[in-house]
Amino acid sequence: MKFKGTKSYVATQDLQVAVNAAITLERPLLIKGEPGTGKTVLAAEVAQAIGVPLIEWHVKSTTKANQGLYEYDAVSRLRDSQLGDERVGDIANYIKKGKLWEAFEMGERSVLLIDEVDKADIEFPNDLLQELDRMEFFVYETGETITAKHRPIVIITSNNEKELPDAFLRRCFFHYIKFPDPDTMSEIIEVHFPKLKSRLIAEALNVFYDVRDVPGLKKKPSTSELLDWIKLLLNEDIDPALLRERDPRKLIPPLHGALLKNEQDVHLFEKLAFMAQREGR
Repeated sequence: MKFKGTKSYVATQDLQVAVNAAITLERPLLIKGEPGTGKTVLAAEVAQAIGVPLIEWHVKSTTKANQGLYEYDAVSRLRDSQLGDERVGDIANYIKKGKLWEAFEMGERSVLLIDEVDKADIEFPNDLLQELDRMEFFVYETGETITAKHRPIVIITSNNEKELPDAFLRRCFFHYIKFPDPDTMSEIIEVHFPKLKSRLIAEALNVFYDVRDVPGLKKKPSTSELLDWIKLLLNEDIDPALLRERDPRKLIPPLHGALLKNEQDVHLFEKLAFMAQREGR
């Protein structure tokens, strides 16, 4: 059971090592990296590559750890008791299984994605320590212990919005996905646009990395935004020669709305172009 990437996902050697190490150690794999570097998609690709089901738990700011285990709907049970509903006699009817419970009771090994763990309260990771360590938890309402039939492959993503507790970090295998270099990015583009001319790829990558290198940029464009931009370039049949043009008065690339996602960055490029124009007079 080795992960080597898929036809639709270019995994660097160090990422492959990290995934396979986490599987071997039976530790959660904690993934960090810039937005758009494929952190969330990784879990789906690992599941596809090794042929197991994927269970996704997307964490929000209001998410509590116990929701991953189960939730007891006492309000519905009270209402049903007032209406004389026969289901009231079995408390299990009011237990909603969470994503960890779903993964634990799978008849085969699965991949469990806990996405953006740092969005929740600071205590969220610590509240899951025992369950992720022992692969079991206790349901107080029914008095039963839920134990994993097969230990899931746990992949946890973080955008570094909050520092994660040391106790949680100790239990994880950590990997930071570096932003792809031009060679790796070319491979990624090839996966999504297999018949794209190398000339357009080269010019698009030059512009893309030039944009990312502009000092003061608030949000650097990501891989997904590059792919969107290339799709637009193809749709509009943009000549690669237009991308190669290095006139400082035309610093903003064509169809820049796919790359620059806020007014501050657009104004920055406009300002740079204006300054270059004044210096060129």
